[in-house]
Amino acid sequence: MRGVGWQNVVANCYPQKDALKMQEKQTKYEIDDTAFKKNIQEVKEHLKIELVSGTPLEYIWNELIEKYHYLGSAKAMGPRLKYIIWYKDRPISAIGFNQAVYKLGVREKFLDWSNEEKEKYLKHILNNNRFLIVPWVKVKNLASHIMALTIRRLVNDWKSVYGNEPYILETFVDKKMYRGTCYKASNWRYIGDTRGFKKVGKTYEYHGNHKLVYLFFIKKNYKNLIACTGRPCRVLKKWHKPLEMVYNMQLQKNSWNENIIKEANISGIVDNLSNMLKTHMERFKSCFQRTEQEFNANVYLKGLLSNLERKSIEPISLEFNEDERGVRNLQFFMKSANWDNSGCLRIYQKGLAEKISDENGMITFDESGTRKKGNNSVGVASQYCGNVGKVDNAQVGVYAGYSSQQGYGLVDARLFMPEKWFNEDFKEKRKNCSVPSDLTFKTKPQIATQMLHELETTGFFKAKWIGVDSLYGNNKEFLRSIPEKYWYFADVSFDTKIWKSKPTFKVPEHNGKGRKPTKEKPSISALKVVHIAKDENIPWKKKYLGEGSKGPILANVKCVRIFRDLSNDDKPGNPEECWLFIRQREDGEIRYSVSNAPSDIDEDELCKASIMRWPIEQCFNEMKSELGMDHCEARSWPAWHRHMLLVFIAYEFLLDIRMTVTDKKKSNFVIKFGSNACCCSINNR
Repeated sequence: MRGVGWQNVVANCYPQKDALKMQEKQTKYEIDDTAFKKNIQEVKEHLKIELVSGTPLEYIWNELIEKYHYLGSAKAMGPRLKYIIWYKDRPISAIGFNQAVYKLGVREKFLDWSNEEKEKYLKHILNNNRFLIVPWVKVKNLASHIMALTIRRLVNDWKSVYGNEPYILETFVDKKMYRGTCYKASNWRYIGDTRGFKKVGKTYEYHGNHKLVYLFFIKKNYKNLIACTGRPCRVLKKWHKPLEMVYNMQLQKNSWNENIIKEANISGIVDNLSNMLKTHMERFKSCFQRTEQEFNANVYLKGLLSNLERKSIEPISLEFNEDERGVRNLQFFMKSANWDNSGCLRIYQKGLAEKISDENGMITFDESGTRKKGNNSVGVASQYCGNVGKVDNAQVGVYAGYSSQQGYGLVDARLFMPEKWFNEDFKEKRKNCSVPSDLTFKTKPQIATQMLHELETTGFFKAKWIGVDSLYGNNKEFLRSIPEKYWYFADVSFDTKIWKSKPTFKVPEHNGKGRKPTKEKPSISALKVVHIAKDENIPWKKKYLGEGSKGPILANVKCVRIFRDLSNDDKPGNPEECWLFIRQREDGEIRYSVSNAPSDIDEDELCKASIMRWPIEQCFNEMKSELGMDHCEARSWPAWHRHMLLVFIAYEFLLDIRMTVTDKKKSNFVIKFGSNACCCSINNR
């Protein structure tokens, strides 16, 4: 703020500044430097950002910067603001801003403004001259989070203290020491390097240390505000390369998940994996309207297949998106970009079906949840989460899977939206999360019914069976909705009521007491399925169910014909004859299932069907442990579904790899991801 008398402005805001300097000299603050290692979610709610310029706390800022910042606390000239970030009562970070440097060639080239424009508008650009996280604090993603919070605070503070509204922020990163990761994660944009000069008095001296220059655009219409709209902003020379060439170079970066490579025994083709991935993704090309969209899909898939600890948008972008466009492009790609993810799903389903579809296959449905700390992600609510085995703050999806003698995989996914999300109180949240306006509440069985009908319409996956757990098996409406051409094999709870023989229904005669009966009742009492398991007159049979990773799967089973009423509870109808399949595992656990398979079906085929549903659990384990299925941190409806789709496509890529390196003469083979076995033949389970 040149020539405006900024010292007087600060003095007016802090009239006791001289007295505070004396207090600073007389006060000594003991800094707590004990190790501090926490999760970012634990830290967020206890952070406090405090403006300390001209206050008794400014000396703490100076002391932290002097001791722990490599540049020290050299006296800054001109307008400046200093902030301390506290965790409860401990200072864990210090950050400072001052007026932008007067001469910066790479900035001037980027903005392409005249000297007159610079003289007029430079006051709207600020420089982040110091940023420190104290060395004993180890909190992943803390720096980018603090940066984002501070920028929000800075805009109002700078305008209040100095009367100018900041449009752009700039900073310099010493590339010999840092990579600028926190700036990339906070959506700062790299625009080039400095020329290696520093100002000494009225002249400039060359020191040779070229620093990275990043800009952050507080005002997205900055070009209008600083009057440089008549000329397009310049870009770096490297962007003049053909886009496809740049993208291919970036995707050649080998950061493959070592567990996948080792366990799948594919080390001999690692050098060709990038080309294989490119070929794998080419069939989806028609679903993308722009080259950048296709590139982002490849980046995301490469991230899922990599050895990154967290496989969500930010770490994937920072690792693979070397075009310096930052995290925001990938966020936009997942949430708002206009690409055909429905078309991608159909192409994926068709490709997977060509590999594993079989007349005797099984379509399965199950749900899987992920715990969430906050409440702003789409579909998050207090609900049962299978991962932790209890009700928790979670996000839950309903998944369709497929298994056959040829292999298995997940083929569709829908996010379950709890009923309260459709209340008027959640209207703003639905909008922020881009929930479709025509979406209505559906139970999980209703979602599964919809997915089944859509899968049947495609005709990709041939199947004889529908396999579900007790959530769906207990739901009579869902079982009634299954097309007649399928046989279901559905788990039910231990207290499910059945009859050993077919009852008749009639209204009981009035005994003369009380109200006259009007509802029909069965002629014989129903039994709980648990009583059949305890009935010694029905013996257990030792059965071989299939081959598992640890050898043959053996179980005690009871397989009997029973009758079950699938009509509405308030309107008992004609009970249907079906199979009751009871399986006692080696650990003593008992599971109950019902099936509408024909009465003359071989019991061995029922035994085989009893394990065909479990590959969907295997898919969850493999996709979560190796492909980041549960790492989705995006809050929107489109981003959740696109994350799941890309995880499916990554999973199929691993199947392609294994098929490439497996002896084609062998009919049975196993894919291994990490410590889990992904069997491509049901006989190998």
